[in-house]
Amino acid sequence: MVEVTTTGRQAHEVLAWSRDQAGPALRGAVESLPPSMRSVAGYHFGWLDRHGAAAVGGGGKAVRPALALLSAEAVGADAGTAVPAAVAVELVHNFSLLHDDVMDGDLTRRHRATAWSLFGVSPAILAGDALLALAFDVLAASGHPAAPEGGRLLGATVLDLIDGQGADTSFETRGDVSLQECLSMAESKTGALLGASCALGALFGGAAPERVERLRAFGDRLGLAFQFVDDLLGIWGDPAVTGKPIHSDLRNRKKSLPVVAALSSGSPAGDELAALYGREEPPAGPDLVRAAELIELAGGRAWSTQQAGELLREALGHLAAASPTPGAATELRALAHLITHRDH
Repeated sequence: MVEVTTTGRQAHEVLAWSRDQAGPALRGAVESLPPSMRSVAGYHFGWLDRHGAAAVGGGGKAVRPALALLSAEAVGADAGTAVPAAVAVELVHNFSLLHDDVMDGDLTRRHRATAWSLFGVSPAILAGDALLALAFDVLAASGHPAAPEGGRLLGATVLDLIDGQGADTSFETRGDVSLQECLSMAESKTGALLGASCALGALFGGAAPERVERLRAFGDRLGLAFQFVDDLLGIWGDPAVTGKPIHSDLRNRKKSLPVVAALSSGSPAGDELAALYGREEPPAGPDLVRAAELIELAGGRAWSTQQAGELLREALGHLAAASPTPGAATELRALAHLITHRDH
């Protein structure tokens, strides 16, 4: 994993700081849920074991809360003013993860069994629904002057996220997915929430609309780069590091960005991949290994890596245009580099 050293905190220190800043409020919000949903959500976040006993575990990288908190600092506010925004975006993110694991049939996440695989499909779905409702409650209960606008922004973002996930799911049964469709899906599924994280942080920091939009654009571009990296890890990532099953995206015949790039390449490797994806039975065993090889041969891996780099440059351009405070700008750049060069 490449990490940019800055004159301020390094990216991993920023993420740890973000968890410290937003973690107590996040945990307090989740603990306010009814017991049936609290136990499933607490397990998903790593705070509880399957029997409801306290566990030592993290709730993920906390990228989205970090973006919200740093965006508030970037417009000259104290990070504490954006804690409700940071908690809200992390709740929405984990709502989507609980549902995604059900839809994808994934058995592991963050090196543990997924919530649905232990508690059942219905409890996992309901716990995700509860986290979504809780996100809006956290914003409303904050009493912040920006809460009403923030709630509308977050609602529109959730609709984008759901639209993107719906497209992603529909692509699995289609053989004619275009690269532009795939990019639009990724922008909605991932870019929208990272963009909203930055916009909400800036909004709660009292920024003018133009700065809010610039920081949203920074998050949008960074989010799409994040999805490119995520898709690469979904094929070539080390399960011991990612905490996800090897080749799970290929097993589900997902039309991820590297896959669609390969399928659209017009190359012999792309044609062979299309035939493999088009079989009645999903790929398994050696076919999964071969599918990964074909994607690389058809240029899908190299193209995706290049795109992630270009999107990072675009994101940093929008960040500079937002005229951020120097310290926050340095740490947002470090975080952006970490996100686009990560191994999990």
